Amino acid sequence: MTMRRRTPLYPLYTEQPSVRCIDFAGWELPVQFAGIVKEHEAVRQAAGLFDVSHMGRLIVTGLFAEACLQRLTTNDVSQLKDGRAQYSLLCSPSGGILDDLLVYRLSADQYMLVVNAANTAADLDWLREHLIGDVTLEDRTDTTALIALQGPNAEDILVEAAGTTGTYARAIAALAPFQFRSGVPIADASVLVSRTGYTGEDGFELYTTAEDAAAVWRTLLQVGAKAGLQPAGLGARDTLRLEARLPLHGHELSPSITPLEAGLRSFVKLDKGSFIGRKALLTQLTDGGPFRRLVGIELQERGIPRSGCEVLTNSGVRAGYVTSGTHSPTLKRNIGLALLSAEYAEIGTSLIVNVRGTEHKAVVVPAPFYRRSPFSPRR
Repeated sequence: MTMRRRTPLYPLYTEQPSVRCIDFAGWELPVQFAGIVKEHEAVRQAAGLFDVSHMGRLIVTGLFAEACLQRLTTNDVSQLKDGRAQYSLLCSPSGGILDDLLVYRLSADQYMLVVNAANTAADLDWLREHLIGDVTLEDRTDTTALIALQGPNAEDILVEAAGTTGTYARAIAALAPFQFRSGVPIADASVLVSRTGYTGEDGFELYTTAEDAAAVWRTLLQVGAKAGLQPAGLGARDTLRLEARLPLHGHELSPSITPLEAGLRSFVKLDKGSFIGRKALLTQLTDGGPFRRLVGIELQERGIPRSGCEVLTNSGVRAGYVTSGTHSPTLKRNIGLALLSAEYAEIGTSLIVNVRGTEHKAVVVPAPFYRRSPFSPRR
């Protein structure tokens, strides 16, 4: 029997009496601590704390690091400055999505990549195959930890944990989305704090050593208790990201789906020069595509549109399939994302979703399904 991997925070899960763990990409991770809906609502209304240390953390170093990543990723790495990050994608030569990732510029010759847990090994092989010049690649997944603090109260909690006055409090408050600050002191640990997340809420992702992870986690929970902070698991992470129309690899993203089909055109900089997959993506556009589109759908009756469910037109023609679906705790509606032929993807189009042999009426709706108030950093 293959042993599941455990994050540095695994021993702390047992401090929550109702925790339930599952196998996720070979890791033993909490799907919930006190209940998916309760944790979901905590993130929307107050704050939630996630252990996402299973995500891969890779360090790319060398004088040619920027040039290497320019060729490997779809976004424009040359636009990054120290202390900034960007969302990007790795594509195959045929334009399919191998993975989505965050790219952090630590310095002119060093970057951190944060990749999906299920793809870390494959990404490492792919990246090593395409290294150039003096560029080296180091996997720091096992020696570091990653904690996500998300929700409208996240900033106040983090500022208090780092010290309510002084340089670090001001630096945290001033961070804009996709900016980060290293060396933030929390629980006597030196933490890289990034204003990023995967919930549709304001929030932060905190990178620290594996040894310091438990102290940081405990401090955040202690400080955040009065602000409604709750530990949250994979279940709430999934419902939150789906309401915000954030894609999940293996569902909305895969080697058989291109970024253009997935609605990620803004993260594909076709004018930056050559990169792997560019030719195929250009061809898709010049041929009149993409011919499939990822859209939001809502069931008009009871039932949840599960991943893989067939989507039909009212006349019985296959239109596509559901990539993800759930009952939205925030909106109290049954929602999903579906990859449909472009001719059936217009908002308001009536459809049929086949859920376990039962046909349910559905309609194409705008997505994201949920949007928080516009972000405005404190300065």
